[in-house]
Parts: sequence; structure tokens; C-alpha cells
Amino acid sequence: MFRRFGRIAALVLALALVAAACGDDDAGGDDTTTTTAAATTTTQAETTTAGGGETSPWGLPLVDPLDVASGDIGIAGSSTVFPLSTAVLTRWIDEGGPEYSIDSIGSGGGFERFCVEGASDISNASRPIKDEEVEACRSIGREPIEIRVGTDALSVVISPGNYFAQELTIEQLATLFALPAGGTWDMVDPAFPPHPVQLYSPGADSGTFDYFNEEVFDEADPSPILSSGVVEIVGEDDNLTVRGVADDGCTEGDTNSVCAAGYFGYAYYQQNADQLQVVAVEGVEPNDDTVNSGTYPLARPLFMYTDAGIIAEKPQVAAFIAYYLNVVNDVIGPVGYFPAPDEALQGAANAIGAAAGYPGF
Repeated sequence: MFRRFGRIAALVLALALVAAACGDDDAGGDDTTTTTAAATTTTQAETTTAGGGETSPWGLPLVDPLDVASGDIGIAGSSTVFPLSTAVLTRWIDEGGPEYSIDSIGSGGGFERFCVEGASDISNASRPIKDEEVEACRSIGREPIEIRVGTDALSVVISPGNYFAQELTIEQLATLFALPAGGTWDMVDPAFPPHPVQLYSPGADSGTFDYFNEEVFDEADPSPILSSGVVEIVGEDDNLTVRGVADDGCTEGDTNSVCAAGYFGYAYYQQNADQLQVVAVEGVEPNDDTVNSGTYPLARPLFMYTDAGIIAEKPQVAAFIAYYLNVVNDVIGPVGYFPAPDEALQGAANAIGAAAGYPGF
């Protein structure tokens, strides 16, 4: 299933931000910033609890946010990972940790900031980093460290009024998202009524867009989505997809009524499940059982990236990531995603532990 693994201020509750945040990943996202005023950084010793070297099940120090000295961390990237990182950061702040900034600018925008501008410390991503992005990082002296943090089930959604498209195949999705202007649903399947089609998609800087294009269009370049006459590119604002789909007016018996569809991360569906239907892809709905069993076709990994040089300069980055990995499974379900496999989380812990020089790694 996983073929290619490889600023908004976060001061309110994470679940509220899911609804207010943008959707999976274009460079036009909300760019409000919250940062700490102090410029000092923590030491490795200050990242552990007062309990004296206790570790989590992953072998990482049990970071107490109160023990982490103030110092900035810039986090930017995927709007799919945004609500998860926001939930972790909210918990961190509630426990007395310093405030950091998170920018929802898309996976591609995040890698641009991290690998080209060198202006962020952690890059959130809903897809693996590309070879050319790794090379861009190396050209500025950064070697990306991949940190797996969870799993998403990319979700195709329709409105409550849609009475015929509750199940779609990958082939039908490819036909649907490549329709010309004036396209109708019976062009996707002759058994469907001829309602006009309206579709919503994140932009090409989005990791969600990349993943959908990879799975549905076999990585076509350029993606047919970009030339479709029925697709509105909504960038980072998944609320536009929610509103556009939920309010489409699709009505049985009135084939002049528009029936819409869109896609984004599962967290955005979960937070709006009272206004949307989720489509079963190849007959399989996204849920705990189908994601964990590997049967849902559009499940995908979620990542963070950093660099050993950044950690050496800013030990608080390692402290925050260690804390993140230690608590992520406590918050990921309520946010609307699924835990990464234990072996993936242990691999992430090994990577950050080695980069930070934590005992045992």
C-alpha cells in the first residue's frame, strides 16, 4: 500500500484547530506565527525528567516540557500533519513547555523552507521526501532525518445528498478527476445519474495531492487533475472542500443538481462526519480495522524531518521530537489518524536518539 515510504498559532485545543486549519498541502496556507521570545536553548541533560534517566518504551528520555529551556523551533509543512503536531504542541504547552510556531504550508512548501531556504527546523510531510529535495537539503549542508509519526487514510468524500457514489474504484476515481468541463457522473459510470460534477482538490505543492496522483494516476506528470474542467484547486483550505461538498445540493430526482466530491486527510472527514459521507474505495471504507489490516487502498504514512546539525545547534528540537514520539499514540486517535506500526515508531526513536546522542542509541 505504501509505495514510496522513503503559522498558525497553536494555542487552542487541537480538535478546534482541525476544523479551522487548512487542508492537505499547498504553499498558500495560513501563515500566522507564534514563537517564543527567549533565545536560549536547552541542554541534553535538561530534556530528561527529574526521575533520573527514565525512558519511554521506545528508549527515549521522558522529556518534561518544564525542564526544556526557552528557545525557538520553526515547524512547517503538511496541513495533514498540522492537526497532529498542533495536538502534541498543545499538550506540550499545557505541561509548561515553550511555545513554538507551526506553519501549514503543504509538504512541498515545507520541504522548500527546510531544504532550500534553510529556514525551518522540522518539516512536516504527508509523503516521503523526494530525491531532488534530499539533494537540495544536502546542498545547504543538511541531511534529512525521517521520523514516522502516524498513518492517515486519505478520504474521498461526498455530500449527504449523494445517493449513488458511496463506492468508487480507483479506475472510477481516475475518470472522475480527469473529467472535462461540463462532465457528468454518468461519464464515470453509465449506471450513475447524469448530475453535473464539481470536484475539490488541494494544490500541486500538497503531499495529499502527490499521494492521490501517485495512487490514482500512477504519478502522471502533469497530473490530469490540473487540467480537469471540473476540479477547483482549494490549496491549503480544506474547509473549502468541506463546504463545497456538503452544500452541493445533490438531490435525487433532479439531475440538474450538482453532486460534488473531494479528498483530504481522514482527520478532516472525522471532524465533519455529520456533514459528509466517506466513499468506500474498491469497496473498503477507511477505519481502524481496514487501515491496520492494510486493506484500505489509500492509507499513507505521516512524517516529520529534521537534521543532526539542527539538533546540535538546538537541542530543544530533539527534546520536542522525543516528547512527540512518546505521546503521539495518546493523541493521534482523537485527532483523527491512526498509529504508525511499532517498528516504524521505534525506527524513528532510534534515528532521533542517535542524532541527539541520547544514552542507549
